[in-house]
Amino acid sequence: MNRVIHVGLIRFIKEEIKVIRDRDPAIKSTMEVFLYPSFKAILRYRVAHWFYKKKWYFIARWISQRAVRKTNIEIHPGAIIGRGLFIDHGHGVVIGETCIIGDNVTIYQGVTLGGTGKEKGKRHPTIGNNVMISAGAKVLGSFKVGDDSRVGAGSVVLKEVPENSTVVGIPGRVVKRNNTKVKPCDTLDQIHLPDPVKMDICSLLIRLEHVEKKLEELGILHKGINIKCK
Repeated sequence: MNRVIHVGLIRFIKEEIKVIRDRDPAIKSTMEVFLYPSFKAILRYRVAHWFYKKKWYFIARWISQRAVRKTNIEIHPGAIIGRGLFIDHGHGVVIGETCIIGDNVTIYQGVTLGGTGKEKGKRHPTIGNNVMISAGAKVLGSFKVGDDSRVGAGSVVLKEVPENSTVVGIPGRVVKRNNTKVKPCDTLDQIHLPDPVKMDICSLLIRLEHVEKKLEELGILHKGINIKCK
């Protein structure tokens, strides 16, 4: 039993070293991994989750709450998390009890994976593989964020997200990426995202220009005259 735990711990440490070195350009040495809040929080989560599966709920929550005080990252021990999760910085991250997270997911500070009320059963989101959730985003409710998707900073996602999509805005709106397969965790680009609000405004301006031309043709609107709103 001790040997199994020892082997599992070594494998976890090796995986975390690779994940952090791959995704954080700020790291300078391997030893720094042991200082990362992400490393500490996920290590304690793995232990707490083991107790949770054994139905030793008090011990699981005790370990979890101690981790919160040390890292400011709150992961409920009931959550199911795959391999390769990286929480960059991590302050204010909350992951709910029935949340399911796939492999190779990256989460930034201030992210909430939560519920929308007092509903029973599965009430937190399912996050697919290779997903990036940017700083301050809130994903609320029991639905799936598809594989290879990214959630823009500050977005509030309240419904299903298809695979290989980008979500931005409040509430979050989905923009397909030309069906080109992209793994957000390869680039970790939080800036160059589509802006659906800007697209809608551009569409309205084009329609307005078309209406103005029609009014000019009918003699209702004269060129160069501005109509002021009262």
